[in-house]
Amino acid sequence: MADPKGFLKVTERELPKRRPVPIRLMDWKEVYEQGDPTQLRRQAGRCMDCGVPFCHQGCPLGNLIPEWNDLTWRGDGRQAIERLHATNNFPEFTGRLCPAPCESACVLGINQPAVTIKQVEVSIIDQAFANGWVDSHPPESLTGKTVAVVGSGPAGLAAAQQLTRAGHTVAVYERDDRIGGLLRYGIPDFKMEKKHIDARLKQMADEGTRFRAGVNIGVDISWDALRSRYDAVVIATGAMVPRDLPIPGRDLSGVHFAMDYLVQQNKAGAGDDVPGQITAEDKHVVVLGGGDTGADCIGTAHRQGAASVTNLAIGTQPPKSRTDAQPWPMTPTLFEVSSAHEEGGERQYLVSTVEFLGNESGEVRAIRVAETEFVDGRRVPKSGTEREIPADLVLLAMGFTGPESHDLNSQLGLPFDGRGNVERDGDYATSEPGVFVAGDAGRGQSLIVWAIAEGRAAAAAVDRFLEGETELPAPVRPTDRAIAL
Repeated sequence: MADPKGFLKVTERELPKRRPVPIRLMDWKEVYEQGDPTQLRRQAGRCMDCGVPFCHQGCPLGNLIPEWNDLTWRGDGRQAIERLHATNNFPEFTGRLCPAPCESACVLGINQPAVTIKQVEVSIIDQAFANGWVDSHPPESLTGKTVAVVGSGPAGLAAAQQLTRAGHTVAVYERDDRIGGLLRYGIPDFKMEKKHIDARLKQMADEGTRFRAGVNIGVDISWDALRSRYDAVVIATGAMVPRDLPIPGRDLSGVHFAMDYLVQQNKAGAGDDVPGQITAEDKHVVVLGGGDTGADCIGTAHRQGAASVTNLAIGTQPPKSRTDAQPWPMTPTLFEVSSAHEEGGERQYLVSTVEFLGNESGEVRAIRVAETEFVDGRRVPKSGTEREIPADLVLLAMGFTGPESHDLNSQLGLPFDGRGNVERDGDYATSEPGVFVAGDAGRGQSLIVWAIAEGRAAAAAVDRFLEGETELPAPVRPTDRAIAL
């Protein structure tokens, strides 16, 4: 184990410093400064190597956290990345983007701040890439079977890498012009620079995975034609239908879905020409939605030079620490200050948006809001509390309702469940033989760590379908909603 008395010697939770706000707002680079190796080893040494490591169960991937904490504390980065890669294809993604349910489950969190698991994880993979320890693992032989993976987000990429290593010939289809899905176009560079995606894609290409960007399945190639070309198909298209707000004024110019805004900035950041780009420069920006996507919009608006940024949430402000209703080892709902929130703007809770107000040119100029009250368990605007908030740009960041369904339904005849997701059985299989679904397309909007876990598990199901048996790991089942503790 790591330092047997580490959790007694070091009771503080230490994270790398974020770059000063005025400096980081001048660029799109990641917000954290270079980590201190001594500090990192000190934090890894706090891991107690518990008899029952609840962090394993807090992570859908089942990451071997005590093992690589111990190896980090001992300074053995080469072995640490071996243990990390044993359960996680892309720790450079999860280490930057995952909200770390493993830390909520950390036993040390009963009476101390949890081990900085996420920071140890990302340091291991960054060190591995820097030292050339991330090797390619092409299969020793090919099975002769072919698989199409549709969607190149974390679920699709995980499934593709597992199936390629199992010896199948895998092609990943992506309708955007670059591979990466929302990892590339939905996540701002200040949270994850795209060089990390490119490095991993190079490894996958060296292993034999084939990438087909700019191909819209259902349009450029029909779903049934794709099915006829391949022995199996994995649908990993995500849950991309945004939740709308159909109130008066919704059709005004300047009211946009958050993802349209973020995608354009990521394309501009990649050097693309984006005609008519949605920009926050010199505008009063209002972001509706208090989640990660809303925070991404806030940070992006600050870097574009917004005149003001206001973030509205319809619910109550979460508590700053665990409540009795969410004891350890549950993942608590807490008030968090992300790097974007730290950069400025105002956050308001219990605010219901009533109407978008426009000027004579049909452009949004303000939004009318009211306090939220609860009536018969419903959140509704409280009469008599209406007020206006100036707004030249409104971004709807209220989550997603499910995958795009029309082509899948009309071309493959796939049914959808009551939550709007592609229906599947206990082996990730749809009603169409040989067609499987993984990630948000099958479970709804979720975390990146769930997407990777489902991609790995679906790959095992596909391998079993093609070969009759499989040695690939299946960390989660389609019916899992949370890890049982």
